[in-house]
Amino acid sequence: MWLWAAQAGATTTQVARSTVPWTPAETVSPAGLVSEIARASKADKPVVVCTAPAFLYRNGHVPGASLHGPASTQQGLSDLRTWAQGLARSTNLVVYCGCCPLDHCPNLSPAFKALRGMGFTRVRVLVLPNNFGIDWVEKGYPVEKSKRDDRWNITL
Repeated sequence: MWLWAAQAGATTTQVARSTVPWTPAETVSPAGLVSEIARASKADKPVVVCTAPAFLYRNGHVPGASLHGPASTQQGLSDLRTWAQGLARSTNLVVYCGCCPLDHCPNLSPAFKALRGMGFTRVRVLVLPNNFGIDWVEKGYPVEKSKRDDRWNITL
């Protein structure tokens, strides 16, 4: 069975359904996320979480995203869970990685499952079929670069 994940415009991405724990309704396209961030009230603005390795986050990420990963490691999942403990379970969460093609990403499924397992009811995946560079940066969406990595207390 295949899952067709949301994308901007008329295109879609085919992802093997058996490999992902989310439904099409639990995805958001890059254009959709940018639009939602621009129009959402402060109370309902998406909280964006990057579950990629730190070096990818430092090179550029969705503006305002926080780093809690890589979610494919116990340390990354522990960091994600610790951070999420203080959030209301109705928080509008968007998780993304962008390290590799979506259907091969080792970080999204563990992060999505962990947040759902904690009782979060509004978790969505940012659909980046190829990677963050191709599907976000090269399409001209806003990018923020880190000047500091607070998890390691270093200035970059």
